[in-house]
Amino acid sequence: MTVGFDDDVKACAALVHRADPDRFMAVMAAPVAVRPMLFPLYALNAEVARAPWVTQEAMIAEMRLQWWRDALQEIADGKPVRRHEVVTPLSQVLSPDLAAMLDEYVAVRRWDIYRDPFEDEAHFDAYIDHSSGSLMVAAAHVLGPADETVLRDIGYGVGVANWLRAIPDLEARGRIPLLDGTPDGVRALAQKALSRLRKGRSNASLISAQARPALYTGWQAEWVLRRAATRPDRVAAGDLAQGEIRRRLSLMWTVASGRL
Repeated sequence: MTVGFDDDVKACAALVHRADPDRFMAVMAAPVAVRPMLFPLYALNAEVARAPWVTQEAMIAEMRLQWWRDALQEIADGKPVRRHEVVTPLSQVLSPDLAAMLDEYVAVRRWDIYRDPFEDEAHFDAYIDHSSGSLMVAAAHVLGPADETVLRDIGYGVGVANWLRAIPDLEARGRIPLLDGTPDGVRALAQKALSRLRKGRSNASLISAQARPALYTGWQAEWVLRRAATRPDRVAAGDLAQGEIRRRLSLMWTVASGRL
């Protein structure tokens, strides 16, 4: 599928640049031809991620998420889609099956609206899988063939790494982001995520060369997870960000080596 870099895609790129600088960098490291396919998807991610947080009214936040679910349903049903700078180019990128899969990707973000903790490990894992995992699956599949199980293993590792980086902000907003926030609990989570990330990477041959740029967004994940596993106190301290030079060089290495 060929998607042009029209005004809508440019608007998506600008949105990702503002809301998600890491993903913007990852897309800009990808071949020029695939950038218009990734920017609408990551713009969707930015909009869905912010929807629960732009209001303190739970009902309004629910309505914002439902709006995106309805838009994805239009794409899944093959119906004419609403005119919108993100939805319009997204409808040119997503297959009906991928759009249907992303319904649960939006639905799990309802957790962000409320202050209830995760029920158990399965609940937490489902949240990470349907958010980060499904986004990884969609991004890869719009580019080329890739094994879904491998993508979800990598997506889980990337999702937990991003989640650990977000802990201080989530706690400041009154959320309870971890089942076990003790040093041992944080270490165990980081190690579990690192294990799944490495398992996915060990099977990376099942991801086609065309789909590989979708993995670039996880270029910092192993570094973050190893840092959290070694020193769990860094999570609460917000000390899981790479310096600018390391951040850029590590992305360049990932792209040049073809290894996540």
